[in-house]
Amino acid sequence: MAIATPTGFDKEAFKKEVKNNVRVLYRKNLDEASELQIFNAVCFAVKERIIEDWMATQKEYDKKDPKTVYYLSMEFLMGRAFGNNLINLQMYEDVAKALKEMGVNLNALEDQERDAALGNGGLGRLAACFLDSLATLGYSAYGCGIRYRYGMFKQAIRDGYQVEVPDNWLANGNPFELRRPEYAKEVKFGGYVAVDTDSTGRQHFHQEGYQSVKAIPFDMPIVGYGNRVVNTLRIWDAEPIECFQLDSFDQGDYRKAVEQENLARNIVEVLYPNDNHYAGKELRLKQQYFFISASVQEAVAKYMRSHDDIRKFHEKVTFQLNDTHPTVAIAELMRILMDDYKLTWDEAWEVTTKTCAYTNHTIMAEALEKWPIELFSRLLPRVYQIVEEINRRFVGEIAAKYPGNQEKIRKMAIIYDGQVKMAHLAICAGYSVNGVARLHTEILKNQELRDFYEMMPEKFNNKTNGITQRRFLLHGNPKLAKWVTAHIGDEWITDLSQMSKLKVYADDKKAQQEFMNIKYQNKVRLAEYILENNGIEVDPRSIFDVQVKRLHEYKRQFLNILHVMYLYNTLKANPGMDFYPRTFIFGAKAAAGYKNAKLTIKLINSVADVINNDASINNKIKVVFIEDYRVSNAEWIFAAADVSEQISTASKEASGTGNMKFMLNGALTLGTMDGANVEIVEEVGEDNAFIFGLSSQEVIDFENNGGYNPQEIFNNDADVRNVLMQLINGTYSADNPERFRDLYNSLLNTQCTSRADTYFILKDFRSYAEAQERVEKAYRDEKAWAKSAILNVACVGKFSSDRTIQEYVDEIWHLDKVKIPKKRASRAK
Repeated sequence: MAIATPTGFDKEAFKKEVKNNVRVLYRKNLDEASELQIFNAVCFAVKERIIEDWMATQKEYDKKDPKTVYYLSMEFLMGRAFGNNLINLQMYEDVAKALKEMGVNLNALEDQERDAALGNGGLGRLAACFLDSLATLGYSAYGCGIRYRYGMFKQAIRDGYQVEVPDNWLANGNPFELRRPEYAKEVKFGGYVAVDTDSTGRQHFHQEGYQSVKAIPFDMPIVGYGNRVVNTLRIWDAEPIECFQLDSFDQGDYRKAVEQENLARNIVEVLYPNDNHYAGKELRLKQQYFFISASVQEAVAKYMRSHDDIRKFHEKVTFQLNDTHPTVAIAELMRILMDDYKLTWDEAWEVTTKTCAYTNHTIMAEALEKWPIELFSRLLPRVYQIVEEINRRFVGEIAAKYPGNQEKIRKMAIIYDGQVKMAHLAICAGYSVNGVARLHTEILKNQELRDFYEMMPEKFNNKTNGITQRRFLLHGNPKLAKWVTAHIGDEWITDLSQMSKLKVYADDKKAQQEFMNIKYQNKVRLAEYILENNGIEVDPRSIFDVQVKRLHEYKRQFLNILHVMYLYNTLKANPGMDFYPRTFIFGAKAAAGYKNAKLTIKLINSVADVINNDASINNKIKVVFIEDYRVSNAEWIFAAADVSEQISTASKEASGTGNMKFMLNGALTLGTMDGANVEIVEEVGEDNAFIFGLSSQEVIDFENNGGYNPQEIFNNDADVRNVLMQLINGTYSADNPERFRDLYNSLLNTQCTSRADTYFILKDFRSYAEAQERVEKAYRDEKAWAKSAILNVACVGKFSSDRTIQEYVDEIWHLDKVKIPKKRASRAK
């Protein structure tokens, strides 16, 4: 039954199919079905249309044989699929109307879907945006990752503390995924490497005595916008090779009976298991090799199904390594080429170094993965042999270029000091190394990866990150999306540079009023969400000052809440002062083992408890921590924000993409000149943002040369001293005044393991407070604020992931666009 005809949406066919799906799936009529059951029935009706386009896409790819990018990533923070699929199929309004006629609310159905727990932070959301853009632009692509059963965790806030609970997002199934057991692959761990020598004297290597699991792919459709292209996100589940060892069970060895099952289950249980202990490190490495081995095996097998010369693999396939997690793909591809296809080392290296490209996502040295040799070699014996040989040859190249310079070898070797350094492997073997914002790339070239840049400058390039406007405006902020379309047409949906046409409306009084009214309606929507989920009543007429992102000390949520404490002190001391009401909104997950990050969450909630319950300040400040920040509630948050807090320590944030999502929705940036903030300010102008704090170079100079003593600020600034003393005098922890001692120590106490105030919070405090004063002053001038907000939207064109992907295509991957023919006629009903 067709639900879409060549001339449009077949409403009656769709309604009939939904009713039939309810009957077939649940043995019920529509009026008997639950919202969840109706949701699944509607999804299967939409899936039929997707499958049709998915098959047409694959048929065209088979016919045209385009080069394909495999985007290898530990994370894909997809968000909900249902609404996004309807948007990109251009069926959202049609389906909403059809469902309304059936007495069903589309928004209520969307709330039945759990966010796919396949990612956590910006790394995973960027990967999701990239897949959307690749499909919309018509390029052949696979995303490859892991089908985590419980994600990283679902965040609960109990007594102000973060509590990690399993995110059982698959409890009710995933209607859009397809299980593909025909493409299952075996992945081997441990054992030893046996060597045979053939009659020509060539050695052949194979793994013996290993444990293995079966990798089963589940495919999720990635629908391009309005072009019939449907690409694939392939996420791998793990199953035991032998499900249940009955002989072991009968002999009373119950643990051994389920050993294989437990090995498989553990690999795909959670994203980023706590690696503060050896077992956690081992599990992380297993996860990385598991999905990489399966993905690379299948990429090679798929290529060989339609080609006969593996030496030309790189002409049709490229692997993009999303940070260091997938770097083992380099050695795994070498292993397959040499051990399975019998290529020589030089032949395999030629293919591999033309296939693999690396994206660096961090300046933080601790995030550049390193594995203990003992763990790596024991878990991946053959892969380690290959890495060891790559290192031997690379060290030889370094020595030849820099004779007698042992320091260069120390800094650049892949294996050194008992560790395997994955970033060094990625740079050595990759044909491209890119940063994700111009400032980030320059810091990599001049600081963190300077030695590599000097040796191989041709590999380094910048690709400033971007976001998909289809999810974060068209779906997430429909009122503003309609307003934009009414003023400039709908070309912005696939060409965000069209937004510049809005500049002529920035001074238009009517446009300003319309824009601010939409912002107010979105603030009302978020206020209702906060009241329902937090029990806190906030005023939509107050300034919504928002910081939502992964919680890390360099992102400086701590600075934000210290300033809230300072404002509260000021207001208490001057109750009659002229003060524009503020609502400070936080949302963040902290890694399970990250003590100070989790303590910061407790501090935010403790401050909120005090301030929100103080009637004397007459609701002039409210503090809200939104539990379980994720893509689906992020869409509402971005739409409602007035101020976008992008306050990382300069030089520490690679790019950021939340800054772009806020900008797209008309929030003004309050931030340091860090990451992509630099380029945002270039686009919109300093008059339409609030910049503060040390520059990147000033931070780097302090780090290298010293000269900063936070104790001096503590001694000389009474306001700062008062705020810090409140961390340890019980103001926000009457039951335990010592609760926040570690946060206090991180700023002042040299007994800490790292330098006091590592992230220059006190150094930037006064500059930040002054910038916040400028925010309040600016917000009081509604016309000027509306103009700046409209200009932020008008200047966002550069920050589309469509632009980023096109740069990857033109300068790194060299892919060809594929157009899917339009349907000639609808199928028989």
